[in-house]
Amino acid sequence: MRFRLLRRRLTISAPRVAVRSALPWPLRWLVLAVFLGFCAAVSLWAFDFGRSIAGLDAGSREELVRLRSDLARLRADSQQAQTIANTSGSLLLAERSALEQLKLQLKQLESENRSLREDLGFFEKLIPSSTSGDDLAIRGLQADQQADAKLHWQVLLMRPVKNATEFSGQLELVAAGTRDGKPWSQRFAGDAQAFKLRQYQRLEGIAPLPPHTVVKTLTVRILHEGRVRASQTTDLSP
Repeated sequence: MRFRLLRRRLTISAPRVAVRSALPWPLRWLVLAVFLGFCAAVSLWAFDFGRSIAGLDAGSREELVRLRSDLARLRADSQQAQTIANTSGSLLLAERSALEQLKLQLKQLESENRSLREDLGFFEKLIPSSTSGDDLAIRGLQADQQADAKLHWQVLLMRPVKNATEFSGQLELVAAGTRDGKPWSQRFAGDAQAFKLRQYQRLEGIAPLPPHTVVKTLTVRILHEGRVRASQTTDLSP
């Protein structure tokens, strides 16, 4: 019987036996992790020690310091360039605003220049061509019938006399033309307009017209003490 049991244990037909460790698996993994960490630390220390011996660590530090210095310089240059760009933009806006103002001033000057030229031409027409015995002259009478039934007129009175005394008189306007196709004439402003002058004086005004009136001629008369001292007629016919 004992022989059979011994033979069964020593032959292939003997039962399988498993040998298990007494340590649990979590503890085994913890020991393995500690061992691997220790190996990595030793390897890293050996690598740093080798770099320090070879002098590579000092060069890397110098390179890092240089790169940091270059980065700070580039940041300063970038801020300076941004400041210059902002200043340039402000100057450009100011120049555009000044240019617009100059354009407006130029337009105003051109308008004033045209007005001065018109006044110059008007006064050139009013300069007396010769001196007559009378000391009062009417020059450059102009009139324009506007679309709103009004008559705009202007005239220059001149006295071609040196050291002339003050002259007091009245100006009277008489318009003639047609109204509704029939002959028409009217003296404006009721009473004559009083004025005073020594050498010259420019007079102008706007006279209302009756409806459906077409002015063909306008006569200006200068009255002094009830007498006509000077008169002039202009033709408004197209």
